[in-house]
Parts: sequence; structure tokens; C-alpha cells
Amino acid sequence: MPKLSAAPVYYLLVLMAVMSVFLFVMMALDKGKARRGAWRISERTLFVFALFGGAVGGTAGMLLFHHKTKHWYFRLLFPLLAAAQLALCAWFWVKM
Repeated sequence: MPKLSAAPVYYLLVLMAVMSVFLFVMMALDKGKARRGAWRISERTLFVFALFGGAVGGTAGMLLFHHKTKHWYFRLLFPLLAAAQLALCAWFWVKM
């Protein structure tokens, strides 16, 4: 099997890092809004960012800020998505 070009792999890693930072910050902001009773970031938006590469940051935000931990689908799906995304990164890295 031919080796993958390094550029697309780096773009994928950068995308996942950026999305993770965005989702981490969104989790922090949403937790603050929840405490104040203010307008909230929708769960759908949080999951979209997780699906498109931000699951690692979302999982870290969930654990650090104790946010969305009462919802089974966040407790289960964020870490599973994070593991899958990290595995995908590792696979691409090995194939470079």
C-alpha cells in the first residue's frame, strides 16, 4: 500500500486540534451560562463540533468543567468519538 502524503495528514491533525480547542471553550462558556441561567449553546451544536474533530476537547471540557455529565449520551459518545478520532490520527500518522 502506498504511503500517504504528509500534507493532508497535517491538515487533518490541525483541523482536529482547532475543533478541539473550539469545543473545549464552548463547553466552558456553556457551563458558565448554565450557572447564570443565560442563553445556552445547543447540544446539537456541541455534537456537531465533536463529530467534526473536536471530541477530544469536548471530552476534556466535559470532565474538567463537570458539564453535561448527567446526560448518558455525552458521557458515552464524547469519549467514544475522541477514541475513534485519536485512532484515526494514529492510523494516518503510521501510514505517512
